[in-house]
Amino acid sequence: MTDRAPQASADNLLPSGDPVAPPKLKVDKPRNQWLDVWDQFKTHKGAVFGLIFLTFITLFVTVGPLIWDVDPGKLDIRNKDVRPIYMGLFDSSAKVSWGNPMGTDNLGRDIMANIMQGGRISLAVGWTAMVLALLLGTTIGVLAGYFRRLDGLLMRFTDLVLALPLLPLLLVMMLLFRDPLRAAFGPENGIFILIVTGIGITSWMQTARIVRGDVMALKEREFVLAARSIGTPARRMITRHLLPNVLSPIMVSATLGLATAIITESALSFLGLGFPSDFPTWGKILFDSVDRMTAFPERVIWPGLAISLTVLSVNYIGDGLRDALDPRIRGL
Repeated sequence: MTDRAPQASADNLLPSGDPVAPPKLKVDKPRNQWLDVWDQFKTHKGAVFGLIFLTFITLFVTVGPLIWDVDPGKLDIRNKDVRPIYMGLFDSSAKVSWGNPMGTDNLGRDIMANIMQGGRISLAVGWTAMVLALLLGTTIGVLAGYFRRLDGLLMRFTDLVLALPLLPLLLVMMLLFRDPLRAAFGPENGIFILIVTGIGITSWMQTARIVRGDVMALKEREFVLAARSIGTPARRMITRHLLPNVLSPIMVSATLGLATAIITESALSFLGLGFPSDFPTWGKILFDSVDRMTAFPERVIWPGLAISLTVLSVNYIGDGLRDALDPRIRGL
């Protein structure tokens, strides 16, 4: 008996006699996870504002000096104590100049140029200290969470560092190591290394605790147990399975760490223990302006606004990332 191909019915034939092709099923392409994160992030208005302002202030302090090429350290005694340009609207006798739209200080230095220079240093300190704290916190958190024998030792060390008064500890570090580092690396580089190291090694504890808790929960999940059952080494287990799944709390800790680093550096500079007087940061500008704050309040307002709005924007970005990276909020 021979097999015959099934005959096409008249309903399945075109007028030309050719068979009708079956309809093609439309298969949606898998959507990129980061697009879902971005869609959720955009719904947080504060986070969007924070991202816009952080981008603006970063461009202001990095690209701004290429446009406003005034030397921030140039002294011009004849043009000292120039008021901001908007003061001319309220006080016709105010000394204003379009050449110095934000005014000058008591030595004739341009305030806008100093705000740009100080912002570059403050943001550089914040980002570098944040990366250092993130590396320390993530490493200690992963080791404590994955290796049970290291958990007690590392967590008791974390508790010890948390119990220390951090600002007095930073002040002691500044007094002990400032002169040796300045002699070894120069006045500016030595203080930069000291401040970044001091902030970084005193800001990792919260990240370590968060990462440890997530790793302890993840290592009991089925996919980790399955990988362990086939002999996956610990190094590959951590880098391939655990770290990608704790990326969300790490990114949130990064934004909060950046804000903490900027505030701490500003506090040290305000106390007079930061960079040299001819090397401005936002905190140093604020410190130098306090003595004449009553007569020239704008000299305190500009660096104060820069610090406050930058820290506020970073905190809002952290809130937005926390919501966007949580799959329960995204409805997954």
